[in-house]
Order: sequence, then structure tokens, then C-alpha cells
Amino acid sequence: MACSLTELIGLAVVALVLFSMSNRVQYYSKMVFFIVSALIAACVPIPFMLRRPKDYRNALFPAWCIVKVGELLGVSFEVQGIENINPDKGGVVLINHQSGIDLMVLGKLWPIIPRPTQISKKEIFYLFPFGLACYLWGTIFINRQNRKSALSVINKQSKAVTERRSNILFFPEGTRNQSEILLPFKKGPFHVAINSQCHIQPIVVSRYTFLDSKRKIFGRGKAIIKILPPVSAEGLEKENLDALLAKVQNIMQVEYEKLNNEIAAASTMKYY
Repeated sequence: MACSLTELIGLAVVALVLFSMSNRVQYYSKMVFFIVSALIAACVPIPFMLRRPKDYRNALFPAWCIVKVGELLGVSFEVQGIENINPDKGGVVLINHQSGIDLMVLGKLWPIIPRPTQISKKEIFYLFPFGLACYLWGTIFINRQNRKSALSVINKQSKAVTERRSNILFFPEGTRNQSEILLPFKKGPFHVAINSQCHIQPIVVSRYTFLDSKRKIFGRGKAIIKILPPVSAEGLEKENLDALLAKVQNIMQVEYEKLNNEIAAASTMKYY
């Protein structure tokens, strides 16, 4: 039986009230909207990406779309430290990992970082057609379950850094982390940096005060993306890897705490 206009309006009002009153409803609604929008933004341009496969420029339009979706959801990012990027050199870029919405961070960074490429787990490749889109903009897929295989693939990228001046983006924590302390970094990115004798570009993203996956809160707010001065691996050997890792992690942890204090003082989180 068809619903009358009055019934439809009533249902819309009830849905709006539930959305505004329930953090859980708001959280899942916004997450679903974000995921679906990201998939559409990534996959619709695939026919155009096929003309230049494995080219980082294929991700520029999806990156722009992801940023706009974030703004529509009430999330904004301020990028600081762009002057610390050297456009003439390739390197290893490290970013702390908090949530699936880090795609918005990548969306902001992709047009800024010269010749970017990304490391991702191989399972993403099989999420058709999203995996195909990732492949077409140059994502490097690794098998996290096979450390030897993953390290071999990662080490091969040293050539891309030195010859093509690529910038390889890593989430060195290896998993999502919304705590105040960064998780221990994986060694893969540091192997690449030492093998290619390049620099490491630390990038720190402040905590998402507007997002809490445990309490199912997804409000409105702002985060800061801080691009720090590069740390050189030139002249270092494999025996220096642990010291380099500790140095970079400490630099990022200190900056992470500073940014979190800055965001907390601003208190930008709001609810719809």
C-alpha cells in the first residue's frame, strides 16, 4: 500500500530526529556515506585511468572528491609545513594511522607530495573495482602475512625512490590507533630509506577529536596535518636502522602531543 505524503513526511521527521539524537545512528550513517562516496569517487574514473596505468595522477580527482566529502560531513584539515617538502627528491613518507577516514588525509596530501605512491595490504587489490583503481594510481600491494615477501617488495621500491624520485607513503604503525601514544613502528619503511639513501618525511596528523569508534561518535571538527622537516638516511647502514626508527618515532610522538594540545585548546568538535 502506497504511503501518503503525510506519512512520508512523518517518516522523514522521525529519521531526522533519530539522526540528531543518536550518536550511534549518526556514526554509522556518516561512515556508510563516506565509504560509499569514496568507492564512487575512486571507481567512476577507472576508464580514464586505463589510458595511463600506474600513474599517481590518476588519483588526483578521487583525492579531490574525498576531501569534498569530508567537508560535507563537517570534517576539515589544515595542512602545515608544506615548505618542508623538497619537490626535487624522492623519499619515504610516514603518516600516523587513526581510522578509515585517513583517506581524507591522503586526499589532502596527494596533490602536495611530489610523485606519491602508497603501500597497502594485498587484500585491498581483490576488492573489485576499488582494488583496480588503487592499482591504476600506482599502489604497491604487499602480503603482510609473509614478512620475507613483504620486505622483498618494499625493498624493490628503493629503485623507484632513487631513479623516479617517487615518494612512498607508509602508515608505519601498521594498524589503526586512536590513543595518545603512537604504536611501535614497522621496520619496512626504514629499510627502504637506508637502501635508497634517501630522506624520511614525517607527517603527523592530530587526533580526531570528532571521531570515537568505541563510543560511536562522528561529529564535526578539524584536524591538523603537520609536515615535519625531513630526516636524512644518507650514509646510514642496516645496523643503524633501529636508531633511525627510534629517532623518527620520537620526533613524531613529540609533535603528535603538541598538535593534540593545540586541537584540544581549540575544542573544535561539534555534533549535528
